[in-house]
Amino acid sequence: MPRLFAGLEIPSEISDRLALIRSGLKKARWIEPTDYHVTLRFFGEIDAGLASDIGTLFSALHKPVLSLAIDGLDAFGGTKPRAIFARIKANPQLDVLQNSIEKLAQRAGCAPETRKFTPHITLARVNGISSTAIAGWLANNGDFTSKLFPIDSFAIFSARPSRGGGPYVVEQRFDLTQV
Repeated sequence: MPRLFAGLEIPSEISDRLALIRSGLKKARWIEPTDYHVTLRFFGEIDAGLASDIGTLFSALHKPVLSLAIDGLDAFGGTKPRAIFARIKANPQLDVLQNSIEKLAQRAGCAPETRKFTPHITLARVNGISSTAIAGWLANNGDFTSKLFPIDSFAIFSARPSRGGGPYVVEQRFDLTQV
């Protein structure tokens, strides 16, 4: 059974720019640019009935098209870094969308998400790389930003069970509403 999550696809012009910084850290496991996304809700391995119920509820969700921007790079894990990511600039509409998805997932029967929503695009897995090396890489690349880019849909993705999860496959896409 595949692992599922709800997320936002990243436009290719943003993915292409992010791909240009995929170097300079030995042993980093860089995510493929085609797999860049913003996770809105992770479901894990769920049965087909629950997946169908989630899809039905998501189909009725009407939220506006979003404009997002990247406002820097950072790392998760503190003194034991796990991942390098592109930080998504705070956006109230994104928070409303994510909160709506969380409520619908719970209505469908999913347990509440316990982790705080931190919108980001994972760029690399960096387990085993020193925090000093990560800090140096971030000093050279951490000021990466983007202009606003439109997001006009969200999707349910499947991920193969592997280290890093990709490649990701869009199982169902849900359009956001033009206002």
